[in-house]
Amino acid sequence: MTESQQSTVVGVFEDYNTAERVARELTEAGISRESIDVRSNFRTGAAGRTGDYDQGEHEGGISGWFHRLFGGEETHRESAGDYAEMVRRGNAVVSVQVAPNLVDQATDIMNSNGAIDVDSRISQYREGGFRGYDESAPGYSHEDAAREREQYRDRGGVAEGQSIPVVEEQLEVGKRTVRRGGVRVYSQVREVPVEENIVLREEHVRVERRPVDRPLRGDEASRLRDQTIEVTESAEVPVVQKKARVREEVVVGKETQERTERVRDTVRQSEVKVDNLQGERGSVGNEEDYRTDFRRDFDRRYAGSESDWNTYAPAYDYGYRMASDPRYQGRSWDDAERDLRTDYSERNPGSAWERMKDAVRYGWDKVTGKAR
Repeated sequence: MTESQQSTVVGVFEDYNTAERVARELTEAGISRESIDVRSNFRTGAAGRTGDYDQGEHEGGISGWFHRLFGGEETHRESAGDYAEMVRRGNAVVSVQVAPNLVDQATDIMNSNGAIDVDSRISQYREGGFRGYDESAPGYSHEDAAREREQYRDRGGVAEGQSIPVVEEQLEVGKRTVRRGGVRVYSQVREVPVEENIVLREEHVRVERRPVDRPLRGDEASRLRDQTIEVTESAEVPVVQKKARVREEVVVGKETQERTERVRDTVRQSEVKVDNLQGERGSVGNEEDYRTDFRRDFDRRYAGSESDWNTYAPAYDYGYRMASDPRYQGRSWDDAERDLRTDYSERNPGSAWERMKDAVRYGWDKVTGKAR
């Protein structure tokens, strides 16, 4: 007999159809179908397949099957119960026995099909009161299983004196580490028979009696006395020794890769337009009057530039609005320019202040009564 190293890769999936797809992909990868086992809660149909699942099909039911799969060690017995609970709640389990050099390929196939992170899911079960697998507990119905999966998948007018907040959403893009499932790898030792031919040698004593009739020679006279002769037989027997040698090592690790992902979204912001009903800081008209005057100033001031009216119109409007903003009431242009520059640059990151400053000031002066 000799020992052959085998590894068992186990993955859990939310429905039976996915588990069968994993089994097909493992077979297409060259793994024997006899080495692949799919287990599910067939009795209730909760895993996506109807029919009866016979708990007695294997000694000890589904729990016994997991105990034999994971072995009898104390740490593995708890894992067997956790996996049995996953099946009871409607999930499907795929196990495959492969040679160590196929472990990574089997693991990749399971992860690419959405293998559940069992440790994380069991922790969620415990938060809901789970204390350990109970063989007498009934399996989940299809509705129970679907409801639990969804649970884990989701986890007027302005009065006088009131202020209207100007709200602007800002898109903050960060990153966090999430667990994307996983599989477990167990090593098993199995015995296979071997045969060897060996040549053995045996010795046997042969005694012959030959009749003779001749005179006694001189050197034979001393043999005329009692004598004893012993001849020993020997034989070779096979001696079997077994030596354990390391033929291969399975290194389980993680590779970290970085990728750049563009995040797109929309943000909302509110704008408050202020119209002065009476020009306390100068004689002002309505907004359309301002725009007409702003356009005339643009034609006079920037007619020879390469930019069009739509480029400068926001700067005129900004100066007009800021002159009526309570933050700048009572302040001169020279006093407010530094704050205006900062605020404008934050609102318009692609527009240069020095280029737009004269248009902003004209809108400001129009409200304060200094524009001509």
